[in-house]
Amino acid sequence: MSRGLIYPYTQIDGRFRPIIPIEIANNTHTIRYEVLVDSGADTCIIPGDIGRAIGLDIEDGEEFELGGVTGDPQIGYFHMFTLKVGKHSLRTKVGFMDTMREGAFGMVGQKGFFDRFAIKFDYAERKVILHKKQWVI
Repeated sequence: MSRGLIYPYTQIDGRFRPIIPIEIANNTHTIRYEVLVDSGADTCIIPGDIGRAIGLDIEDGEEFELGGVTGDPQIGYFHMFTLKVGKHSLRTKVGFMDTMREGAFGMVGQKGFFDRFAIKFDYAERKVILHKKQWVI
């Protein structure tokens, strides 16, 4: 098995987090962005301003409601996008939300990311390791 993609944890406010760089792209624009690899997230969610920066009309997508940690319902909109992680490109559904607090990291979650990578969190070594699943096209 190959080494996979290895990313060091990022220290934020004294805590170490598995944050990785990605590129999010549509047919005309690409943005480099950092996301939290979140095993508790059901889907991939990114702040609405990132979508708008690549020319997306956020509200034109498939509306969804997300409860989150507080349980307060938040509205977002799904769109199909290409996420590039290292040398791997994934066509996946990404949710865009305007209600994420300023400076918040987006996240990659179970559907659309964890179903495509085998992921090892190594907190002692402060790194996250991603292996692309071979059966995913």
